[in-house]
Amino acid sequence: MDRVSSFDEPLKKLLGGATAKVMAEHLDLHTVGDLLHHYPRRYEERGKLTALADLPLDEHVTVLAQVADARILTFNNGRGKRLEVTLTDGSGRLQLVFFGHGVHKPHKELLPGRQAMFAGKVSVFNRKMQLAHPTYQLLDASDADEATEAVDAFAGRLLPIYPACKQLDSWRIAKAVDAVLPSAQDAVDPLPASLREGRGFTPLPEALIKVHRPQTKADIEDAKARLKWDEAFVLQVALARRRYADTQLPAVARRPVADGLLDAFDAKLPFTLTEGQQKVSEEIFDDLATEHPMHRLLQGEVGSGKTMVALRAMLTVVDAGGQAAMLAPTEVLAQQHHRSITEMMGELAEGGMLGGSDRGTKVVLLTGSMGMAARRQALLDLVTGEAGIVIGTHALIEDKVQFHDLGLVVVDEQHRFGVEQRDALRSKGKQPPHLLVMTATPIPRTVAMTVFGDLETSVLDQLPAGRSPIASHVVPAKDKPHFLARAWERVREEVENGHQAYVVCPRIGDDAEEAEGKKGKAKKKAPEEDPEKRPPLAVLDIADELRKGALAGLSVEVLHGRMHPDEKDDVMRRFAAGDVDVLVATTVIEVGVNVPNATAMVIMDADRFGVSQLHQLRGRVGRGSAPGLCLLVSEAHEASPARARLSAVAATLDGFELSRIDLEQRREGDVLGQAQSGVRSSLRMLTVIDDEEVIAAAREEAVAIVAADPELEHLPELRTVLAALLDKDREEYLDKG
Repeated sequence: MDRVSSFDEPLKKLLGGATAKVMAEHLDLHTVGDLLHHYPRRYEERGKLTALADLPLDEHVTVLAQVADARILTFNNGRGKRLEVTLTDGSGRLQLVFFGHGVHKPHKELLPGRQAMFAGKVSVFNRKMQLAHPTYQLLDASDADEATEAVDAFAGRLLPIYPACKQLDSWRIAKAVDAVLPSAQDAVDPLPASLREGRGFTPLPEALIKVHRPQTKADIEDAKARLKWDEAFVLQVALARRRYADTQLPAVARRPVADGLLDAFDAKLPFTLTEGQQKVSEEIFDDLATEHPMHRLLQGEVGSGKTMVALRAMLTVVDAGGQAAMLAPTEVLAQQHHRSITEMMGELAEGGMLGGSDRGTKVVLLTGSMGMAARRQALLDLVTGEAGIVIGTHALIEDKVQFHDLGLVVVDEQHRFGVEQRDALRSKGKQPPHLLVMTATPIPRTVAMTVFGDLETSVLDQLPAGRSPIASHVVPAKDKPHFLARAWERVREEVENGHQAYVVCPRIGDDAEEAEGKKGKAKKKAPEEDPEKRPPLAVLDIADELRKGALAGLSVEVLHGRMHPDEKDDVMRRFAAGDVDVLVATTVIEVGVNVPNATAMVIMDADRFGVSQLHQLRGRVGRGSAPGLCLLVSEAHEASPARARLSAVAATLDGFELSRIDLEQRREGDVLGQAQSGVRSSLRMLTVIDDEEVIAAAREEAVAIVAADPELEHLPELRTVLAALLDKDREEYLDKG
């Protein structure tokens, strides 16, 4: 095991305490291995030595020249400084410029007569060629040999630029890397020899040296290809081992029962299930019938009928003698699910009650704000098994909640739950219950493979019959105010035709910044898109304006996260019953709210929301037989990225396409989020959207290797690397996922 030890050496042994402390605190780098895996972000190019007379425009050059003169100019009433340096090499002249704080060091060093090498990109200013903020190295003119050597070392190189911090800039990180680079020879190679040779990969020590100190651009490509593969492969092996371990766990098989609750429910459905719903239901029933826990991710477009599929799975488990729990992220959503499930089931949801079906079961709700008596009754129904189905928020996870026989956990909106919360609910079964995770934010296949690689995936991609198309349009409020006036007219027309509308705002209002915004849900605009920096529009202000102005005479109500739960429920009930014409809300309506009569949605400051969030919100309309309309109101400039994002949302209803756009803009940090917090830090080179082929190929290899050798007994190097990647905390995190 000596081969690993140099990678595990603490940095302070090689770099000294002060540098090591900054690296640990600000860059999370603690060992030699950490630093060797801290890859350059990009590379500065230094051209071969070029004579000043032959400088090519817009190219990276290195020149060897003498300082002819240097002068400091001030501007902005003396507040700004600019250093201009003129160089000469006998063939021509060149100007250098330095600004701001960058003038001090060169002003002291670049004195007339000094000789140095300068590297930068050639540009033109006032018809003169110049280099702005070039890097440079002073030369000792008295020692010709040393000068020649320095020129060779400096010119024509690819200079690595590292992710740095205020306390430690890139060139100091580069010096630290130089100190530890010899240890690259001790790198433990996780790839089995047959795989490495079969795919023609560079050996790992060589890849590490090439990524930090490339001689050519081909070196960089070579190293990146190898290091990306390592990341994808090790992660996929970790996930493949989890999937394999799950197949070894015991679970109670829950097989469908003829003439039970499910058959009775199907018989009373007023519509036919879509082909997609039938196919996905079969996949789930097959999983439930096995004696190891199901782990399945159910992805579905907004409105594709995921709740129906989940309910049929829950009924199957109840038929087989077990109980099913559905975990929802908010009280509004839990109440909504409870209401829609009891409505869909009718008398089947009243098992043991007067007028209930003898094949029925009790469906109970459990949330934090319930009254004491209702809560006590719900807990009793769970522990006795009287209630076959429970729908709740994280209140379900509390210690005092006990189940008679928990057979299935359905988690709605996966990304809103921490791993520990899901784990706490799963631990309430006598044996591990089956797990179905639902998300309405479609995830591109590779992201799903990377983030939820331990879950089998089912996709619902067709909408139920009778669902209507949604037309989406961008309303440029600043450029064309009459468009906004027309938007409110359209809302009025929908109401006159017997329908209802939502108006969504990023904030609640009344000065206090609401919890929803603080959690970062309202997307901040980039400064250049927001010259006035006005605060995002607020529910309370907009509702007030609409009541007095554009929608005067209509019934306008508000809904937001700071309202009392009873108040929220009351507003939602009245809106669902058709007593409220227009609901002005925050994103509390984003998931699960189902009012088929609502046909129009106006999203104010739409550029402050993410792409996936806009798609989620839009899915609240067009849920009945009348077509839906979604108007994205924005003051963002026509040429801004924010407007491009809104145009993309307006142009397609395909959530998978939109989630790709979203990811390309945000990178996957947000996506990996809590789901795999344990392995997030391992993705340094791999980007899940750009490297689809690498991930797919690595997954295939990983599955084959784990199937042949689950304990990796014949691959000690791979075991060592996995152990380093999945330290105790991370391993637990993955285990709980």
